[in-house]
Amino acid sequence: MARVTALYRYPVKGFTPEPVDRIIVLPGGRVAGDRVLNFRFADAPVSDTDWCRKYHGVVLANTPGLARLSVRFDASAQTLAIRTGNRTLAEGTLDDAGRRRLVDAITDYVLSLDENPLRGHSEHLPLKLVGDGITPRYQDNAAGQVTLHSRESLASVGAVLGDPDVSELRFRHNIAMEGASAWEEQSWVGRKLRIGEVAFETVVPKVRCLATHANPVTGERDLQVMQRLVAGFGQQQPTFGIGMLSEAGGVIRLGDAVAVV
Repeated sequence: MARVTALYRYPVKGFTPEPVDRIIVLPGGRVAGDRVLNFRFADAPVSDTDWCRKYHGVVLANTPGLARLSVRFDASAQTLAIRTGNRTLAEGTLDDAGRRRLVDAITDYVLSLDENPLRGHSEHLPLKLVGDGITPRYQDNAAGQVTLHSRESLASVGAVLGDPDVSELRFRHNIAMEGASAWEEQSWVGRKLRIGEVAFETVVPKVRCLATHANPVTGERDLQVMQRLVAGFGQQQPTFGIGMLSEAGGVIRLGDAVAVV
């Protein structure tokens, strides 16, 4: 039987993950503490609390060098710390002064990168740090979704990429599992799943973006993941993993069983 072997949440949209031993799936299908903050462009076309496409902010898909940063968000203290290597780039609470400090540091860092979405686009500035640090709003999909892949499928992708050690962090999922056959999770699309105590009524394929091309350690675009998924597996769109929605939610823990119901 397939079982959960890793769990992740991403406090800041487009930044590094936080490995955890359990996740809370909220009713509707978002992970508590996941994508609760977002560095957005000044000209984003929606209000700060509304969802919009990720390309209206600074994310891995348009700023691969973000992978070289690590973030730590203390939800109880509402404090975000951003580090590069052993150096703290910025730390602040989510009051106005703290947000300004964090925004200034990220703006300077992003502008220092060869590939960034700010240079030559003054309309994107100033950046703003949006989100209340509590409500998960800024997932790739407007509905939210909990995302999953199997490590067997990851090994299959690694073989096509010529990189047997390809990191699952490229794909930024919430759940990794082991004990399934390669690509078995794609056969679950349109069916119902149970993971631990959580029932998922909606399962859809997860189409990939340029974020997967960024090495999660170096921040360099070193693998053409999207092209290789399409060519190597005969896909219409570059697909890896699945997205899931749950009406009731619940808790998923490391070691929980994953099963079609």
